[in-house]
Amino acid sequence: MDYKKTNAPTTTVTRNMADFVQETGNVYESVAIIGKRSNQIAAEMKEELLKKLNEFSSTTDNLEEQFENHEQIEISRFYERLPKPTLIAAQEFIDGKVYFRDPSKEVNDDED
Repeated sequence: MDYKKTNAPTTTVTRNMADFVQETGNVYESVAIIGKRSNQIAAEMKEELLKKLNEFSSTTDNLEEQFENHEQIEISRFYERLPKPTLIAAQEFIDGKVYFRDPSKEVNDDED
């Protein structure tokens, strides 16, 4: 996913909890879904960042080269400026872009 094009805020925002209850009917269930999605986003972003930074890794341990690598510093700064995974996940949830299901509810529906 392209997190650069997300419309999530970069700072903490006070949210109306009614927005989260509409989808699931339970605030705690919504928070659990957002938390799991946030972990997925964080793992994807970390993997992408490490992949880009590994392109600059060298086999020698020269301290001067490590401090002079401006491209690596710019990549790191770019990822630091992105919205946090929790904010991205919350925005995705509000926008209806998160797919979730509750297996316990599916079992109960089959028994009726």
